[in-house]
Amino acid sequence: MLPKTTRTGRLNGTCTSLVDMELFLHYSLIPSLFIILILSFLQRREHRRQRDDTSYLLGNCFGIIMPLDFVGTFSNRWSYGIAFGATANKVMFLFSEGYQPLQIPQWAQAFELLIGGLEVGLSYFPFFACLSSEFQLVSSTLGFCYSLIWFAVTILQVSQCPHGQFVGKYETLVFYWPSLLCLAFLLGRFLYMFVKALRVHLGWELQVEEKPVLEAHQAEHVKQLLRKPRPQEEKKSWFQTRIYEWDPCFQFPSRMIGTIVLAFICLYLFIVIEFCMFVYVRDELDMFENKLESYITSMNHSGILIPGILQVKELISVTKGVWVATILPASLTCVSYLFHILVCYRKHIKRLWAGNKHFLPLKFHNPASSESVVAIARYSGWQIAYILWGYLIIHVVQSLCGMAIMYGLVLPIVHNQGLEMLRGLGIGILTISIVVGLMILQMWIAASFFLQPKLGTADKQKPLALNNRKAFHNFNYFLFFYNVMLGLGACLSRLLISCLLGTWLIARIDRTIMQSGYEGADMGFSAWIGMLYVDHYHTNPVLVSFCHILITDHRERKLQQTTKYWCLNQLAGPRVSARSRTRWLLLQTLINNPRLVILRKSKLGHSSQESQILMTCSES
Repeated sequence: MLPKTTRTGRLNGTCTSLVDMELFLHYSLIPSLFIILILSFLQRREHRRQRDDTSYLLGNCFGIIMPLDFVGTFSNRWSYGIAFGATANKVMFLFSEGYQPLQIPQWAQAFELLIGGLEVGLSYFPFFACLSSEFQLVSSTLGFCYSLIWFAVTILQVSQCPHGQFVGKYETLVFYWPSLLCLAFLLGRFLYMFVKALRVHLGWELQVEEKPVLEAHQAEHVKQLLRKPRPQEEKKSWFQTRIYEWDPCFQFPSRMIGTIVLAFICLYLFIVIEFCMFVYVRDELDMFENKLESYITSMNHSGILIPGILQVKELISVTKGVWVATILPASLTCVSYLFHILVCYRKHIKRLWAGNKHFLPLKFHNPASSESVVAIARYSGWQIAYILWGYLIIHVVQSLCGMAIMYGLVLPIVHNQGLEMLRGLGIGILTISIVVGLMILQMWIAASFFLQPKLGTADKQKPLALNNRKAFHNFNYFLFFYNVMLGLGACLSRLLISCLLGTWLIARIDRTIMQSGYEGADMGFSAWIGMLYVDHYHTNPVLVSFCHILITDHRERKLQQTTKYWCLNQLAGPRVSARSRTRWLLLQTLINNPRLVILRKSKLGHSSQESQILMTCSES
C-alpha cells in the first residue's frame, strides 16, 4: 500500500485543497451525534427499568437505536448496501493503516486501529440509522441533510484537485466516483422516504404496517415444502444448470448484500491504488533503464557487463508487460469469487435448513454459540480483507506463471532459439508421458491379473480380492525400488499443487484451504461457518413460520377476549367491576351445568345453599 505522504502527494499534487477529508471526518462527528440523539429521543423503550434505577427519569424516551438488523433484515436491502458502499474510501483508508487519529506507541497499534474504526463507524452511523428508523418524516430529513453535507464536501474535494501525478487527469474523480454515486443514491432515497412519509402524514396514503415476523419469501418456501413435488417439465438452460438459478423463495439478507457491494467498490479502489503503485515503480525502472542505456552507449556496446545488463533490461520489460497483462484475469477471478460466495451461501444455508451437515467438517457440526455470535460480527470485514489480499496474491501468482511462459516459450522464439525450445519441451513432455504411462500400466496390470473376476455382470468393478498372489508379490517387490524415485516426483507435485490451489483459493472464505483435521486453524472458514449457523437459527423459514403462527394465534385470542368483554360492557349499561363480572359468568356457567357444583371446592354451609338456588333457577 502507499505510504501516507506519497498518497497525499498523489491525490493533491501541486494543488492545495480547501477541504481536509481527515479533519472533516473529525468534525462530522458533531452532526452525527446530534442526529443520533434526536433519533434516540424519538425511539421508545419497550421495557422500563425498576424505580431504583435513575434511568426512569428519562421516561420512555432515549431508546437504543440500531443501524440495521444484521441477521433478519430482508427489506430495503439495496439501500443498506449502497450505504455501505459510501464508506468504501474510508474503509480502504483503514485497510492501508493510513488513518491514525492518535500518536501512540507501536505496540498499541491495535488500539489505534480500533479507535479509528469506531470513529469511521460513528461518522457513517446516521446513514443506516435514518434508513432503519420508524419515524421516517424526521429521519428522512436528517438523512438527506447529512448526505448532502458529505456529497457537497466530496464534490468540493474533487473539484479543487481533480488531477494527480499517476493516473493523470481526473485522478481524484477516479477514486471518489463510487462514493459520489452512492451518496447521490442516498439523497434520492431519503427524498423518496420524505415524500412518502409526508403523504402518509397528510392522510393521502395509508400507514404501512409494521415489519412482519414472516417475510413473503419465507412463507412461499414453507408452502413449497408442503406441496407435492412436481415433475420438472421445463428444461433448464446451461446458465441455470451450471452457474446460477434464481429462486423466488429465497432472498439474501442485507448483511450479505452490503458486504458484496462494499467488497466490489473496495476491490476497484484496491486495483486503482495498485495501478498507481505500478506507475510509480515503472517510472523508477524507466529511469534505471535510461542509466543502463547511457552506460551501454558509453562502453560502445562492448564489455564484460553488457550481456548481463541486456538481460536485466529484458527482465524489467517482461515483468512490466506481464504485470499489466495479468491485472484483468486477476480482477475477473476475484469478481467471480464474489458472485460465487453468494451462490455458496444460498447452497449451504439451504442444506442447513434441510438438516444436512455432511458438507461441513465433523468439528463444525456443533460449534460454540459464543464463537458463532462473534463470527457474524467478523464475517463482513474479513470477507472484504480476504478479497483484497487474495487479489494481490493471485495477481503475483499469475504474474509468476506469465513470467514462466514468457521465458519458457516466447523469448526463445524471439531470440531465434525456437528449435532448442521445442526440443527441450518435447523431451519434458515425453518424460512426463512415460512416467504417467507407467503409472497407468501398473493400474492396468493390477486390474487384469491381480484381481478376481466380477461376482455379477451388473458390477461396475472387480471385488477387492487378490488373485495370482505369487506374481503379485514379485510385481510388488521389483516395483518397490522404482516407486521410491517416483515418490520423490509425487511429493514435489503435491507441494506444487498445494501451493497453487492455496494461493488461488486464498480469497475464498467459504472454502478452507487446510487439510482434513486442521480446518479449525482457518479462522476465515470458521467465521463463515459461524455466520451460517446464526442465520440458520434465526432465519429458518420453518421456525419463523411456527413463531408467526404462535404470535398470530395469541393476537387473535387476545382480540376475541377484548371484543367479548367490550360487548359485555356495552350490554351491561353502567360500569361493572371485574369481580362482579367474573361471579356473573360463574353463575351463568353453573346454571347451564349444575353437576359442576358437586366438583367445586366450596366452603362449609355454602354447597347446600348453592345447590338449592341452582335447582330453583333450573326449574324456573
